[in-house]
Amino acid sequence: MHSMDDALWLQRFPELELLIPSHELQERVAALGAQIARDYANCPPLLVGVLKGSLLFMADLLRAIPLRVSYDLVAVSSYGAETASTGQVRLLKDLDSPIENRHVLVVEDIYDTGLTLSYLLELLQQREPLSLRVCTLLSKPARRQVSVPIAYCGFEIADRFVVGYGLDYAEQYRNLPFIAALNQ
Repeated sequence: MHSMDDALWLQRFPELELLIPSHELQERVAALGAQIARDYANCPPLLVGVLKGSLLFMADLLRAIPLRVSYDLVAVSSYGAETASTGQVRLLKDLDSPIENRHVLVVEDIYDTGLTLSYLLELLQQREPLSLRVCTLLSKPARRQVSVPIAYCGFEIADRFVVGYGLDYAEQYRNLPFIAALNQ
């Protein structure tokens, strides 16, 4: 089965402006996976995906790391149905497995205000992992309110509302194979 070309998707969604094509995403995810494999060669990490946005990125990233990695998922919310963070962060789904004495790599879709990541890292740090690092697909520095150290970053982007490759607007557009700006 062939995936639909980015241009065909964009014809169906005229409200979108392509920012990062699918082939660039896949190349960058492969490079991130290779770097993570080198850095964790002797101590495979537990990847902790932040639902729902990181799901597609994490699935591809897992396949790009040739180590015996495991993963778990958390769900935190700071957006609701808005296009801007509400600033209120809530834990909706906790980890299923303990992380004490484990190397943990948080996999996030987008690092913008830093509020969600800061909250999550504080929560996880209390559980005494051996190490705790972050891999984010996108970084949006113009929106930063809280600075969080990022070990791996896919792309830095301008302050635009983006969708695709797991990121949504009101639960739509997550299935796009690329990152696009939503022009409203």
